[in-house]
Amino acid sequence: MTSTLSNPPVQQNMANAIRALAMDAVQKANSGHPGMPMGMAEIAVALWSRHYRHDPANPRWPNRDRFVLSNGHGSMLHYALLHLTGYDLPMDELRNFRQMHSKTPGHPEVDITPGIETTTGPLGQGLTNAVGMALAEKLLAAEFNKPGFDVVDHYTYAFVGDGCLMEGISHEACSLAGVLRLSKLIVLYDDNGISIDGHVTGWFGDDTPKRFEAYGWNVIPAIDGHSVAAVDAAIASAKTADRPTLICCKTVIGKGSPNMEGTDKVHGAALGDKEIAAVRAALGWTAAPFEIPADVYTAWDAKPAGAKVHGAWRDLAVAYAAQFPKEAAELQRRMAGDLPANFDTVADAFIAACVDQQETIATRKASQNTIQALAQVLPEFLGGSADLTGSNLTNWKESIAVRHDQPGNHINYGVREFGMSAIMNGIALHGGYLPFGATFLTFSDYSRNALRMAALMKLRSLFVFTHDSIGLGEDGPTHQSVEHVSSLRLIPNLDNWRPCDTTESAVAWKESVKRRNGPSTLIFSRQNLQFQQRSAQQVAAIARGGYVLLDAPDAKAILIATGSEVELAMQAAKALAAKSIPVRVVSMPSTDVFDRQDAAYRASVLPRALPRVAVEAGVTAFWHKYVGLDGAVVGIDTFGESAPAGVLFKHFGFTVDKVVAAVERTLA
Repeated sequence: MTSTLSNPPVQQNMANAIRALAMDAVQKANSGHPGMPMGMAEIAVALWSRHYRHDPANPRWPNRDRFVLSNGHGSMLHYALLHLTGYDLPMDELRNFRQMHSKTPGHPEVDITPGIETTTGPLGQGLTNAVGMALAEKLLAAEFNKPGFDVVDHYTYAFVGDGCLMEGISHEACSLAGVLRLSKLIVLYDDNGISIDGHVTGWFGDDTPKRFEAYGWNVIPAIDGHSVAAVDAAIASAKTADRPTLICCKTVIGKGSPNMEGTDKVHGAALGDKEIAAVRAALGWTAAPFEIPADVYTAWDAKPAGAKVHGAWRDLAVAYAAQFPKEAAELQRRMAGDLPANFDTVADAFIAACVDQQETIATRKASQNTIQALAQVLPEFLGGSADLTGSNLTNWKESIAVRHDQPGNHINYGVREFGMSAIMNGIALHGGYLPFGATFLTFSDYSRNALRMAALMKLRSLFVFTHDSIGLGEDGPTHQSVEHVSSLRLIPNLDNWRPCDTTESAVAWKESVKRRNGPSTLIFSRQNLQFQQRSAQQVAAIARGGYVLLDAPDAKAILIATGSEVELAMQAAKALAAKSIPVRVVSMPSTDVFDRQDAAYRASVLPRALPRVAVEAGVTAFWHKYVGLDGAVVGIDTFGESAPAGVLFKHFGFTVDKVVAAVERTLA
């Protein structure tokens, strides 16, 4: 389609088709953002008709370029491009923009619309996902490419706006991208100077080119974003750089609107019938709403070029497989997200070893031991930590730190918790790696929206959080998680595991790795936790999220506990037995997984007839879903204090006497 670039009238009609579809769809829905698609139309023509390698007939082929619309409020730009270039996105879907169950929701969503690589909405996260995608490409290329066989060789392109760059996560992600020299990441910045509140000069005065130069990026400043030729040349130049590139495109928001272009009025609302008519007249666009002239469809059609580039790669992959069959099979397995055939065998053998060894250690150390065991069979493990590797213990003996000139499998993310989590999501979206990253549990607040997006997108991202309670000790209330575990349990489709010892930690890792339809958190202690004896049947039941750890034939109550408080519950059960009050102890490492079990199993673990007391070193409100209004919760509804862990647990009432008293009150 290179001929389009030497034919300005064709280019203009291609751009105007985007403008028309954007303003018509937003008008019909009476909801949306027409300004950005209208302003970035020529940028889209340059990228999608000349540089972007994709196949509309096969949107998921592994070596396609990735395109991310980080300023996702302008989703009609993406939907228009997908429709025009030949994806399975018929015009009726554009007519149903922002309507229930359509393939054109208000922000692009992965697995809803063919050709969408990530769900974008909260600004800056799409850009950060793109960093993760580019990082995955670089590492996979280093691992699998052979001389003459660049089977992993593609670019990641991202469109961003002022809002993406104002969000703090853009600093975290782009700073790391510069250090790692992700040269196949090309970001096109829609520099239109407008956000919802108006001209950004009153609140956004950054010298953006200098900012990105300071990150170590290649920067192409101040090009005319309405010149297809200028944008094309800039992208071509970016491809020769040895570092990520920011292309700063000066644009006019709502370009083509005689009375609204360049203003915030065109940012987030329909233009209205009168102004749309004026746009059509100004552009010379005579086609009716949701109609595209045949010659414009022909100019945009990417199916022939897509089939050609995809076919060439497929031929290369066949030749690669013939010469390197082991590597080809491994790459195919990992891109498909399949686990090695012997994964269960290795994981189960390690779990059995935990049962035999009966170690009393911190669960963060139990986690590291599990990582060490699983890494032997999971070359796709890509670990990391937000500057806390020595505390989170997410490295292993054979792990290699990722550097710009050194591929590896462990990432030093720096003090960038939010950036780390969203980069992990980008890695998971790209495929080929199983990312996990860690920080202290109290810093999960910084990561929270990326965790939510992982859950929404059903990604296989594993978030490790250590130092899980007041048990971390002297650092004080700023670092002592109280509400965090309960708040994470509120995120739909996020599995949260808080294991009580080595065996539960190993099972939690196994189940999180095996999960294919959503992310998991793995929440571990700083302090040593007592090993708990179990039968083989009990070990198997851990995977169900909650199970009976200690039973009594004539139990009068149930103690429910997680993590470090399981040990306390077991001690309290012994003290209660001495007072002729037999109780059942239920360990519930994952309430999320337990809640998915069938009703019969849940009733077998938590019989309705027995009163219940929950014990967890966190806020109490969550636990009433299990204990009811008549049950009791031994928890903490204040912030912590700075003192040694043992002193804190006693001060806040996590003692055998307090648990015993709670049971007695419940039975009174």
